[in-house]
Amino acid sequence: MSMILLLAASLNSLSFHEIAPVRTEIVNPIHQDTFNKGGKATKRQQGGNPTIIDGRLQFEGSSDGDRQVDPQIAVGGGYVLHGTNGGIIIYDKKGTYVDGVPQREFNNGIDPKLLFDPHNHIFAFDLWTYWDKEKIKPVNISVSETSDPRGAWNTYPVSASHGVDGGGIGYSRKWIGYSYPGGPEQTFVMRTADLKAGKPATVYHFAGNLGQPVYTQDPTDDLLFVELTDDEIVLTTVGENHLGIPVVTSVAKAPHKFQYFEWPPASPMKDTEAKTASGDRNPKNLVVQSNFLWFSQTVNVNGRAGVQWHQVRLDGKFVQDGLLSSPTTSYIETTIAVNKHKDVLVGFQETGKDMFISARCAWRKAKDPSGTLRPILKLAEGLAPTKGGPWGDYSSSVIDGDNLSDLWTIQSVATKKGTGGTVITRIKP
Repeated sequence: MSMILLLAASLNSLSFHEIAPVRTEIVNPIHQDTFNKGGKATKRQQGGNPTIIDGRLQFEGSSDGDRQVDPQIAVGGGYVLHGTNGGIIIYDKKGTYVDGVPQREFNNGIDPKLLFDPHNHIFAFDLWTYWDKEKIKPVNISVSETSDPRGAWNTYPVSASHGVDGGGIGYSRKWIGYSYPGGPEQTFVMRTADLKAGKPATVYHFAGNLGQPVYTQDPTDDLLFVELTDDEIVLTTVGENHLGIPVVTSVAKAPHKFQYFEWPPASPMKDTEAKTASGDRNPKNLVVQSNFLWFSQTVNVNGRAGVQWHQVRLDGKFVQDGLLSSPTTSYIETTIAVNKHKDVLVGFQETGKDMFISARCAWRKAKDPSGTLRPILKLAEGLAPTKGGPWGDYSSSVIDGDNLSDLWTIQSVATKKGTGGTVITRIKP
């Protein structure tokens, strides 16, 4: 029986409240025995130069020669995996360069999102290709077989022929999920065990868009997706039914009542009339930690870009909120990291009419007063204006997948040529 017929037969026995995938496909992996293909891959070497500043580790990431670096990191297995629109690089956790390759060594693509899954001890990332001749527009989901990113990898090109942009990736103990804009089916999930083992994998496609997939750091099998509407926060849970099929098992909705929720305006820079993109009121990453959902977002605060961050119960009720804003500068491109102690790091960038785009973060201990962050840390200072328009698209802030305690962030910073450099920072709360 074909997979489509088998799925159709299985749907007849679904309980009435379950929302099932509308289509499946089997995708065979592109396997490589090592990250650098046994030394045959093109080498890409950037970044490193670690230093300790006020007790925090900092080192350089990539500088891709463009203003849209799209920087990402994932940390685990003793390594920092770093992705940009130019390639994938490995550092050790001291900030020393280990290896690097261009993205074409992983079936090509842009808009990377990286993760380290502490449940299965693997790295994963996506790359989206829209220029293939066949117009399949594959989302390449690449997964390491172990926690050592120098070892074997499997890349699964999943069809996204109606996609119009790169999407977001998330994980639970059992699943990896991906959502992207464009077309009638905008969300798919895959079983992590198959991806890690390099087996042919079933891709389960859902109608519509379930929302942004979440990094589920708690040891749970279910995968969570989150959408922010004008009025509500919507939490959609995908679990596994008795037939082994991933299905939507619950949808929780609650008013969000954000203090600010307008889209952030473009932000000024020194020495130019051009303005830079500021980010997105939709969060670029969300985390489930200690049975709470955590996220940050860039919003319009009195005519300037500012950052809100939130702690939310899994029924959608808000626990605490915080705000970072300035009357003279803009805070842009935010992401959040939360550790097992519920300590929080919020990463972002700062720019204004008297400064260039610069890297920043702020953090808090769980015991600190509700809704507060400690003073902003200046990680790196911008050196020149950019040409304006899109800038970096996002940043990345993550937990250390080995100790579940240290917090890491990568932020873009304007180089002296007005392009995107990056700085990687570790905070030990």
